[in-house]
Amino acid sequence: MISTGNVTLRLGKKALFEDVSIKFTEGNCYGLIGANGAGKSTFLRILSGQLEPTSGDVIVTAGQRLSFLQQDHFKYDAFTVLDTVIMGNQRLYEIMKEKDAIYMKEDFTDEDGIRASELEAEFADMDGWNAEADAASLLNGLGVATEDHSSKMADLPGSLKVKVLLAQALFGNPDILLLDEPTNHLDLDAISWLEEFLINFENTVIVVSHDRYFLNKVCTNIADIDYGKIQLYAGNYDFWYESSQLLVRQMKEANRKKEEKIKELQEFISRFSANASKSKQATSRKRALEKIQLDEIRPSSRKYPYIDFRPNRDIGNEVLTVEGLTKSIDGVKVLDNVSFIVGHDDKIAFVGGNELAKTTLFKILAGELEPDSGSYKWGVTTSQSYFPKDNTEIFDTDLVIVDWLTQFSEIKDATYVRGFLGRMLFAGEDGTKKMRVLSGGEKVRVLLSRMMIMGSNILILDEPTDHLDMESITALNNGLIRFPGVVLFASRDHQVVQTTANRIIEFLPDGTFVDKVSTYDEYLESDEMARKRQVYSMSASDESDN
Repeated sequence: MISTGNVTLRLGKKALFEDVSIKFTEGNCYGLIGANGAGKSTFLRILSGQLEPTSGDVIVTAGQRLSFLQQDHFKYDAFTVLDTVIMGNQRLYEIMKEKDAIYMKEDFTDEDGIRASELEAEFADMDGWNAEADAASLLNGLGVATEDHSSKMADLPGSLKVKVLLAQALFGNPDILLLDEPTNHLDLDAISWLEEFLINFENTVIVVSHDRYFLNKVCTNIADIDYGKIQLYAGNYDFWYESSQLLVRQMKEANRKKEEKIKELQEFISRFSANASKSKQATSRKRALEKIQLDEIRPSSRKYPYIDFRPNRDIGNEVLTVEGLTKSIDGVKVLDNVSFIVGHDDKIAFVGGNELAKTTLFKILAGELEPDSGSYKWGVTTSQSYFPKDNTEIFDTDLVIVDWLTQFSEIKDATYVRGFLGRMLFAGEDGTKKMRVLSGGEKVRVLLSRMMIMGSNILILDEPTDHLDMESITALNNGLIRFPGVVLFASRDHQVVQTTANRIIEFLPDGTFVDKVSTYDEYLESDEMARKRQVYSMSASDESDN
């Protein structure tokens, strides 16, 4: 168990947390939620001991081991992948290394033998003989291939480093597990595996995530941070949302009844206070009036942007025809003879672990990359707006937001353009911020503003939910559902894919792809997915046997 007693954290004059006392108990998974800047990650750092609160205490049950997801992707570059995972249980790793050092001695002494015996006993008590197999199992579950287990962390791409650090946090059955955005940069298969792992995990989990589906799947409780306080709710994210909205409605209804009572008492007092025969009753009602206190209903600190894609013209029947697209990058074939036809009602989610294939296809369709062979043709009534995964070059400019966005608007009026920015939470002088100084979330909201102001009838989006908070993801999700045009998109957010897409195209590791008209959940349960799982589980089994 882990708990806090009157924890306060001050940053200058501002109190990020004020007298927070909360208890997280064994067997529960707590989703820590709140608006951007509410202090979710900061609170996890306080719980993990990485950050000292201004006052108050963090109490961990004696003898329990706490594990947290490391955020420094370069910290373990000198170590192998397998060693990095095992370092999740630091004591076990130290024992392994000390044992190895003793057994490598040429002048092995009696004292060395006694020490080795002690270490072997502790090693066995910690189930050390299964450590490498357990670490390998975690890595394979998250999609890190067996041949990468002996690689140095420095040699891995960032997407695999994230998975290794997550496996490190999960390793060794920690008593308390703290996870800050564990689904970031994970493909949907890896997220699904993590969901099952946490559902079956029997100890305490506290997780920060912007993925609503993930929180609904794994959480037994929600800890909501708002205005420096943390309120616990039983149930998952959807249950929290309904409960919190119901609580506000109940408080408003209670205040309404109190206000009616106050008005009634005031009218009686005003009418009869000068009447001698009614003076006692008037006095009694004055006392009753003084006792009535209205509940303070503070508006949530959460802010929702308004995302509404409105095409300037209707789309015709001929939308997009892709024939035999093939593309190699750095000598590796990324797209291999890809062909499909897009209809005017399609909202297609491109899924699967082959992220480079999806990004390459989108770049080709957006005209930013030429295929090696094959062709594609847009219908004459179509207009496209593209949200790239890597936006570095776009924001390498000295332009301010409003001037940059005006370039893409048919109406060259600053007030009109600022209206779009206002919907995306850029209020007042925010529109005069320089593009290059924006945060990750601000950059995404600027790019979505561009898509709205362009009025295209086809949207191409490559991982648009990265860097967005939950409120912005919800607004984007609703905007895509309402959009009357065609959407081609990739997203790691299960709920966005499930509620938006009516067709799924999955790029498989062998270069082929599956194309199915269905929702995402229907696709996951389909025969095609079952056969794919069987094929790849058999190949993974053969690989591990070898």
